[in-house]
Amino acid sequence: MSGFLNNELSKKTSIFGLRLWVVLGVCVGAATVLVLFLISLWFTSKRNTKKTLSVSSKKNNIPNVSKEIQEIKIDPFKPLQENPKLLPGPDPLPEPEPETQRIHIEIGKGHKIAYPERVGSGGGSGHGSGEARANEQAIIGVPDVSHLGWGHWYMLRELEVATNYFADENVIGEGGYGIVYRGVMEDNSRVAVKNLLNNRGQAEREFKVEVEAIGRVRHKNLVRLLGYCAEAAHRMLVYEYVDNGNLEQWIHGDVGPCSPLTWEIRMNIILGTAKGLTYLHEGLEPKVVHRDIKSSNILLDKQWSPKVSDFGLAKLLGAEKSYITTRVMGTFGYVAPEYASTGMLNERSDVYSFGILIMEIITGRNPVDYSRPPGEVTMVDWLKIMVSNRNAEGVLDPKLPEKPSSRALKRVLLVALRCVDPNAQKRPKMGHVVHMLEADDFPFRDDRRGSREHGRSYRDGVKERVMDKRIIESGDSSGYESSVQTNRSLFRKQETDDEH
Repeated sequence: MSGFLNNELSKKTSIFGLRLWVVLGVCVGAATVLVLFLISLWFTSKRNTKKTLSVSSKKNNIPNVSKEIQEIKIDPFKPLQENPKLLPGPDPLPEPEPETQRIHIEIGKGHKIAYPERVGSGGGSGHGSGEARANEQAIIGVPDVSHLGWGHWYMLRELEVATNYFADENVIGEGGYGIVYRGVMEDNSRVAVKNLLNNRGQAEREFKVEVEAIGRVRHKNLVRLLGYCAEAAHRMLVYEYVDNGNLEQWIHGDVGPCSPLTWEIRMNIILGTAKGLTYLHEGLEPKVVHRDIKSSNILLDKQWSPKVSDFGLAKLLGAEKSYITTRVMGTFGYVAPEYASTGMLNERSDVYSFGILIMEIITGRNPVDYSRPPGEVTMVDWLKIMVSNRNAEGVLDPKLPEKPSSRALKRVLLVALRCVDPNAQKRPKMGHVVHMLEADDFPFRDDRRGSREHGRSYRDGVKERVMDKRIIESGDSSGYESSVQTNRSLFRKQETDDEH
């Protein structure tokens, strides 16, 4: 039987002449492979069916409208009581990394230097650890600002049309955190639109600070904030349009050999700026520290009246309070030394920047100019050397149409040097600065009627020598009121001696 089976299986077939057992082996192998393939298809289809059922089950559990996120229709012209849902909620944006902070100092337009600084915790964008929890967070959507109850809530479409879709030819200013465009609204009123750039939350912080700091402020020497736009990711601030550029353009720009800024105009700019800062420091509660007083932030109208602008770095402080910040914000050359080195911020920091601004207006120089000889790079040091060498007139801007009187020049120089006193406690407050600039008898009364007597000429000479001495020793100046009292007593004594 086995022999017969072997003979049958060994017979050649018509399939390529293969023996029968070979053909049978190939068929069995193919059938096995086919069975395994069908089994694998069955397992695969079963697994896909389970996934489909699982996904559909999950989808069926998700409601069409989330119960936690509801659409809120907002009427910007209704007060807060009529829009109770507009109360600000918690901010889900993450805070910046606490272990690393940076010191940012702006150098002119579009230039910054940053120094890494390791700190223990908190801080950011010019704020300390306590401020990091409050001001580092950004505003979320329109509801946080739509209930402020002042100004106009502009739609993005309105501002796009007003600025010709933010055309390049309408750019009138550009800074570290935004671009300012000229715009014409439908009623033909002109506005300045500041489009804040997204810089890791800085645009949100600047938007919130400007709205809170100057939203309701009204002063002739402060740029008025008319309204805002907070639509989707866009953050824009709309200001009154000031049509004569900024002070930096008129001091350092190409105005020809003779500047249109006469001495009288420059003094009015200094006094108006001082009054605006006085209102911020002493007329508001909480007071506002600007932190970025410089010539490019002083706008001028057609009558050359100054208006302080750009409150993006402003800080709100309580009365008689200072603040320690872990990130110094400001412009290189204008930042007070104690603020730059220790982070101690108060209104005296603005006073220092204002003193630098006075020197810039008088001299026509930049606060720091590396093209000058080594001893003249810093404007403050150079001016002190010039004054100590009794060459006060040598600091005047060569483009001035006419020179001021020696007394008027020395009086303003004294105010400037007091404002930049290295000891912050010895700097006058802005209210005192305004009084010094306005008072005819500080530190002496200008002789506008000319010398009528020989004794009058003698007194003037004595007063001028006293003034020279006070300017030279201004690095160790005392408080304003005591100095005024001393000077007045001295001048009265001299006048009495002359009469006898």
